[in-house]
Amino acid sequence: MSAAFRKAAKARQRPHRERAQPAARTKLGLLEKKKDYRLRAHDYHKKQNALRALQKKALDKNPDEFYFKMIRAEVKDGVHVIKQPKDEVTSEQVKLMRTQDIKYVEMKRVAEAKKIERLKAELHLLDAAGNGPGRHLFFVDTERDVQEFDIATHLDTIPELVDRVYNRPTIATLQRETVKGPTDPAHLKKLAQQRKNQYDLLRQRIEREKAMFVITQKIQTRKDLLDKTHKVKVKKETTTGPAIYKFKFQRKR
Repeated sequence: MSAAFRKAAKARQRPHRERAQPAARTKLGLLEKKKDYRLRAHDYHKKQNALRALQKKALDKNPDEFYFKMIRAEVKDGVHVIKQPKDEVTSEQVKLMRTQDIKYVEMKRVAEAKKIERLKAELHLLDAAGNGPGRHLFFVDTERDVQEFDIATHLDTIPELVDRVYNRPTIATLQRETVKGPTDPAHLKKLAQQRKNQYDLLRQRIEREKAMFVITQKIQTRKDLLDKTHKVKVKKETTTGPAIYKFKFQRKR
């Protein structure tokens, strides 16, 4: 074949062009080239070889074999992750921590109890309205005495002071001395409000002290449960008390 013929044949050849992507398949991306096919085939065979190797490894494996990674690994959202180990503590360490917790709560409870006693000493167990928490009983002999009984006469005071359980002077004292202390209604109302606030604070502290006592009992119960002795639950735990367990009797030396 002469050079002129080859030249003419080459001129008649159409230049190679990539096939156009149809408009309906534009969303699928560009068409694959020859070299892209080779890369995809190589990746496919590589994965198949890896799967065959894993299958062979699984067949050769001892079915009774165990290692901790079996239970420390899991799959989350298609990703293989290793579970983080939890902090391990011994029973002696738990007992020590529970003992420290009991000591701390008991210390706070004792401090709260001292504050309660201090408040009670300041308030003399009086309520905000000026009436005592209990009742003042008077004993007489007959029904006639009950009908004719006069509290002001019996207490030797004026009727305006009968309802007071504190700072209630007698008639003789009122005749001998002048009345001391605030007498202005606005001032008295302010003092009554302050007394009421103090009693509210006392009630809150009493409730807090009771709650700390319950917490101490619950912590002590959980500490006792760490012992490996046989026990049976008798009563469930409530908000006002710990659970009650019956332990097997053990004779100690």
